[in-house]
Amino acid sequence: MFAQYLTRGVKAGLVAGLVFGLFMAVVANPLVAYADELNHATVEESGHSHEAESAHSHGSEGTHSHESEGTHSHESGDSHAGEGGGHHDTAVSMAVTKAVSVAAGGLWGVVLGGAFFGVAFFFLEPAIPGPDAAKSYLMGLAGFITVSGAPWLVLPPAAPGAEQSLSVATRLPLYAGMMLAGALACLSAGYAYTRLRESSGLPAAIVGAVVPFSLLAALAVVAPENAIHGALSPTLETGLTGLFAFGQVLLWLVLAAAHAWFRLSSESESESAIPTAGRDSAPAAD
Repeated sequence: MFAQYLTRGVKAGLVAGLVFGLFMAVVANPLVAYADELNHATVEESGHSHEAESAHSHGSEGTHSHESEGTHSHESGDSHAGEGGGHHDTAVSMAVTKAVSVAAGGLWGVVLGGAFFGVAFFFLEPAIPGPDAAKSYLMGLAGFITVSGAPWLVLPPAAPGAEQSLSVATRLPLYAGMMLAGALACLSAGYAYTRLRESSGLPAAIVGAVVPFSLLAALAVVAPENAIHGALSPTLETGLTGLFAFGQVLLWLVLAAAHAWFRLSSESESESAIPTAGRDSAPAAD
């Protein structure tokens, strides 16, 4: 029985992971690379400006002009010589990057599918509220809150190359702590909904399920603030944040839908096999 749950979770994770990997390779990676180049270019530009000011104060104008002409002529020759190979290397590098993104997405989906829809779903399925058709989607929602939603309340996605006020040594345990808080909030919400639905009705059950998430938001208020500083415009930063959020929602939605489909197919096969087994075991008529 456990092997069936784990197999379904891994299969659903593979499907979702490949979809997520394709999304990263085709849509997200080009924008992330552009943002990374923009941040690094701004840092390098500020450093070069500082060096140019220092060189200008110590060097003469004639010497600077002579060196610039020599350097420009030499660089022009090198750039023409390597232009053809540069385009080929770039195309190969992009193809490799896309392939790695798809493979990494598939692996990440398998890990999430096996952990949440294999192991966790095996133990929590009887306690998940709602009809059988909705349990996969509720599990997907709980997974999104645990892995991404709750930690993002404290550590929202940051653009590549941006500077963050909190150190990595602080951010990692903080992220892990918010993941644990998100998981506890989901478990508490499910427990409160089930108990209150039986004793007090649907409205009270909904209110009771919302309370743990309110406490989760309150926990995020008292957490240390992580200020992010970058060279990107507010519009581009908002677009990147929305892109990251959409990618995670897409991952968990496809994961839940694939798991629900595999689960329904498995149950249909089991139901169709029961009458056949019954006919085979029935005694022959005289």
